[in-house]
Amino acid sequence: MTLLADPLPHLVAVARAGGESGQPHALFAALDTAMGAVIGHKLFTVLVYHADAAQSERHYSNQPAAYPVGGRKPVTPSAWTERLFRERRPYVGRTADDIRAVFFDHELILSLGCQSVLNVPVVWNERTLGTINLLHEAGWYEERDLPVATAFAALAAPGYLELRRREGDERS
Repeated sequence: MTLLADPLPHLVAVARAGGESGQPHALFAALDTAMGAVIGHKLFTVLVYHADAAQSERHYSNQPAAYPVGGRKPVTPSAWTERLFRERRPYVGRTADDIRAVFFDHELILSLGCQSVLNVPVVWNERTLGTINLLHEAGWYEERDLPVATAFAALAAPGYLELRRREGDERS
């Protein structure tokens, strides 16, 4: 899929949102809106990565009934987790089979009409802080979405750092 809108005004809106009160929710909500307008998604989540515990934790969801905020889930070693958390590179899955290959909750994802995924690591100081996850209909995401998605992810780093500061979890 090609970009749906000029990313610049949306990048500016996200950057401004970082200065608003109500952090980090205000920043994550702005990312949801902006990335939806520019790249598109049906499901949008923000996950914090706790490396020491090998877990991730959802801190934002645009579909809280299906994917509520809170709770941790294990991050098990795989080529997919190696790519995201160790190599710090985005992952593009284009089909329902790609969803089934990497997500234990693939049935729920598919039931929401999502058959493609774009996982973008949020990186700071050579550390993966977590991921921004966009899911949509089959074939939606392409490699050409990565530069813009990565720019949005860079703007998310302060929100992740704020969560870690609050949790006293700055090392993981």
